[in-house]
Amino acid sequence: MSSIRIIVLTSLAMTAFAGNSLLCRAALIHTSIDAASFTTIRLISGAVVLWLVVRMRQDAPAGAGSWLSAIALFVYAAGFSFAYISLPAATGALLLFGAVQATMIGYGVWAGERLLKPQLIGLLLAFGGVIGLLLPGLSAPSLYGSALMLGAGVAWGIYSLRGKGVGDPTRATTGNFLRTVPITMAMSLFMLSDSSFDTAGFWYAVSSGALASGMGYAIWYTALPALKATSAATVQLSVPVIATLAGTVILDEPITVRLILASVAILGGIALVLLQKQHANGG
Repeated sequence: MSSIRIIVLTSLAMTAFAGNSLLCRAALIHTSIDAASFTTIRLISGAVVLWLVVRMRQDAPAGAGSWLSAIALFVYAAGFSFAYISLPAATGALLLFGAVQATMIGYGVWAGERLLKPQLIGLLLAFGGVIGLLLPGLSAPSLYGSALMLGAGVAWGIYSLRGKGVGDPTRATTGNFLRTVPITMAMSLFMLSDSSFDTAGFWYAVSSGALASGMGYAIWYTALPALKATSAATVQLSVPVIATLAGTVILDEPITVRLILASVAILGGIALVLLQKQHANGG
């Protein structure tokens, strides 16, 4: 794969991932759709697109994925949607990314991976950034929304860890999305009395599922084999940045000093952990 194609595919994937935050936040503040319906439409749309992608490759989607991974995927998607009722797109993306990386790094430590001193400093810096972001104050985000987003990030971290070594990640992701359909439909039926719906919200959710999720993951998994493991992790640092800039321009969300300082601490700390790992491995 040529370098230009890798860059283009990676950029498209990161933009798609950031787009999930924008689409979800826009739907929940500018339309009447509820978070449960958004989640269900997003997951079903993603499942349909991924199924079509796999079918066009003449691969059978059956037998890929697992129910445990599907549950983790559902918990992520539901927590993500409900968190964005109260969180700005930038804050949500930052908390999500921080929780995902913390979960994956924490698992590495639990599995016996030793952290070097610079990595410990990076973790403390990132943790301090999260604490600073959530401290009480006029610009502090909703604690309830923040807790939901952190939980969504932990779920996505677990999903990512379970996805390592599954073979074809596109097929596995397709199988997991398909398995979320009955789960998310059960949630929507349970919350039917609180549901609300409109055409604009429906298309936001379809765009989030079909384009930002389904096509985004398909594009990412196409580029992923050409990227080093650490490069793949560090390039995802761009997602909260893209979400912040786009949230300011498209959703007219303010960039506060608190958000800037927290972003520098969280993203900088995680980058320090990942880059130090690459250096330790001789990369």
